[in-house]
Order: sequence, then C-alpha cells, then structure tokens
Amino acid sequence: MIIRIMGEGQYRAPEALCDELNKIDNRIVVLVSEGKTQEFRTELAKLISEIKEKGEAIGAEEILESDIIVPPEDLSLEEAKAIFTGSGIFED
Repeated sequence: MIIRIMGEGQYRAPEALCDELNKIDNRIVVLVSEGKTQEFRTELAKLISEIKEKGEAIGAEEILESDIIVPPEDLSLEEAKAIFTGSGIFED
C-alpha cells in the first residue's frame, strides 16, 4: 500500500504495518468523536511516526498514486472531524 503523509512524502507500507496503522486510526476516530484534542494529537503523531519508521520511503522522482493520504501532524480537531469519521482513513 502507498501512503502519503501530506507535506512529507510517500511511503510503501506492508500489510502487517497497515493492520497496525488501522488500529491507531480507529483510536483516532473515537478520540475525535469524543473531542479529546490532546489524545487525538498524540495518536496522530504516533500514526505518522509509525509510517516513517516502519514504511519504506519513496523517492520524489517516483510518482505513484497514493492509496491513503494521512493529514499533517498539525491538523486541528475541527479539521479532523471531517476526516476521521466512520472507519477512518484506513478501511477496516
């Protein structure tokens, strides 16, 4: 799966990592719906960190369509309410 972190580039993520990211994504959906700003920010930072650490960075010269687009770490809770709904950005 190809994941783009807005403003930071693309990463290739194996299926096992995607399963882990989906769990974080599901926690973010709950935190956003409960209006827990600090906890949401912590989990979003963790999501981005996991992608960077465990995914394979794709060079800027390689142009690939992204399967998932992850918002930037400075996303506000209000903006997150439009993105992290239902099953979140990762399909269950």
